[in-house]
Amino acid sequence: MSLFPIFLKLEGRQCLVVGAGKVGEPKIQSLLAARAQVVVVAPEATTTVQGWAESGSITWNRRGFESSDLDGVVLVIAATASEATNEAVFLEAKRRGILCNSVDDPEHCDFFYPAVVRRGDFQVAISTAGHSPALAQRLRSELEAQFGPEYAEWVNELGRVRQDLFAADMNPEERKQRLHELASREAFETARLSERIYARTEA
Repeated sequence: MSLFPIFLKLEGRQCLVVGAGKVGEPKIQSLLAARAQVVVVAPEATTTVQGWAESGSITWNRRGFESSDLDGVVLVIAATASEATNEAVFLEAKRRGILCNSVDDPEHCDFFYPAVVRRGDFQVAISTAGHSPALAQRLRSELEAQFGPEYAEWVNELGRVRQDLFAADMNPEERKQRLHELASREAFETARLSERIYARTEA
């Protein structure tokens, strides 16, 4: 299986989740984290999902799936306990050209959820194309230990410096070299050392 790895911008775009139980809940949460407009279709929902609906974070249609639920949708997740329902969602989405993920059913997936290490805007995604989620989760744990929370602020700082360098009148090759120097492990360790020294001084 040959997969194309991408990070999607879903902010403000309508996404559908069919199913609102323990399987659907984390999928809904991940879409909310991406600031998508989330519509949920399910007769019942977990307490957490009900809370999101009550707060207006999501739209919850308390019923079974209908093909019209896919109107205006850019991405759909089928997360019900019914294989027949999940397959029906996938087939209708495929007919319309909408990307679909049917949870725990690789044959009815256009994309897979990777194991993700998140440090602010810095993200590392791991996929085994559905062959071994356990391996992906183990690697995520190892990478979480390697890339600590401090990477979130460091990446933001690199972004600010990058903007300044592109605004400056300088040679493109010189700018490229400078950006690579700033992103090096040596630069990161120097920045961390400076932070620790500053913290001790302030204390």
